[in-house]
Amino acid sequence: MKYKALSSGVVLLLCALLYKSVWADGSGDPAAVKEVNGEYYDANGNPTYKTEPDGTVDWYTFSGYLRYSANCIVCHGPDGLGSSFAPNLTNSLKRLSYGQFLATARRMNVSALGNYVMPSFGKNKNVACHLDDIYVYLRARSNGAVGRGRPEKHEPKPLAWVKAEDNCMRPG
Repeated sequence: MKYKALSSGVVLLLCALLYKSVWADGSGDPAAVKEVNGEYYDANGNPTYKTEPDGTVDWYTFSGYLRYSANCIVCHGPDGLGSSFAPNLTNSLKRLSYGQFLATARRMNVSALGNYVMPSFGKNKNVACHLDDIYVYLRARSNGAVGRGRPEKHEPKPLAWVKAEDNCMRPG
């Protein structure tokens, strides 16, 4: 009887490890189950990516690549792989939930010495208006769905994205 209980425990542990290795994402399974105006969501309602077999990515992933390359690359290095200044974000997103990612990007972190650890991007509209895009891109990189460099093909820019950007970037 003890042997069967141990076997069940081992099986559960192996299943948990397998699940973690297949879906290396702090937000859970990244599979797109819902689409709204060109934006994809997983079963938990988190923004996610969608890729096609020919390498085409959704607009939000492509936009995330552009925004990441314009604002985050300086510290976090090309393709989210980290640098001597900041961590590898493709590894970080294996642990961070969507909420944790947003909280980190929006707040200003200060070390015990009073030094800035990461600048706050909560008021930088070039980042704040596109945090979901950046998250989706890094989520795709973290899960190996998108390789290094600029995605070659992408879906067209959705009208809803244009409207949301216009509303967010408006002064005031």
